[in-house]
Amino acid sequence: MENAAPGQLVVSTATPDDWRTVTEWAAREGWNPGLGDAAAFFAQDPEGFFIGRVDGEPVSAISLVTYGPAYAFLGFYLVRPDLRGRGHGIATWRTALARAGDRVVGLDGVPAQQDNYRRSGFQREHGSLRYVGPVGAPGPLPAHIRPVADVGRDAVAAYDSGCCPADRPRFLDVWLTAPGHRALASVVDGRVTGYGVLRPGRDAPRVGPLFADTRADAEALLDALGAESGGVAVAMDVPETNREAVALAEGRGMKPSFDTARMYTGPVREFARERVFGITTLELG
Repeated sequence: MENAAPGQLVVSTATPDDWRTVTEWAAREGWNPGLGDAAAFFAQDPEGFFIGRVDGEPVSAISLVTYGPAYAFLGFYLVRPDLRGRGHGIATWRTALARAGDRVVGLDGVPAQQDNYRRSGFQREHGSLRYVGPVGAPGPLPAHIRPVADVGRDAVAAYDSGCCPADRPRFLDVWLTAPGHRALASVVDGRVTGYGVLRPGRDAPRVGPLFADTRADAEALLDALGAESGGVAVAMDVPETNREAVALAEGRGMKPSFDTARMYTGPVREFARERVFGITTLELG
């Protein structure tokens, strides 16, 4: 920073303190990030966050969180509205993408940016819709719905692995136990058949992920998580290609409010897409 010319963009690794500013930017864009998301993101890859500054002031940001040697996920691609159109965004983007190396990179892109992402080598996998509405009702948990703490982290992590393009144990260690997060699992005949997490958000509590073998499993988990919200509306990002997931959200009276597209730079490892009823986050995959 000391050697930067006046007005020059300098991109560096971001700290958790830097990311509080970035999270505020994301909230203003309507992304509704979870209040405690950053801690889990940094647990997965503490070097995967970048911030651009001009004359010491933050102006741009991006995350490129890696999962082993084969996969990474890009998010939080932001430039301050008053400083857009000056090349700060693409310079920050290039810094992050260089870190990906040979990894396949995923992202969730808003409609206005999807053509730009295609020009950078990303291809659309599916659309996603954010559904918002109250779900569930107060009452005891069904017998097969249990707190994740009672089921065991290893069993839930193994289930998560089958629903994602990469393993993410460090992320889960924080996500499943973070303050304000409520994690529930469905267990049938001693086997995990789904799990979900409810967490505080800016505009509404967020459900994510919601992974389940069947719509019935997902429905039981969603209702149990919704009951934890005290009757207020919750938000969940649903892949449009999972028709059972869309039917579940609409059947519960939730309304679409925001759309994105999941995009990848290449093929990812196979996973059970039909189990993905709710995406974990648009910023981390």
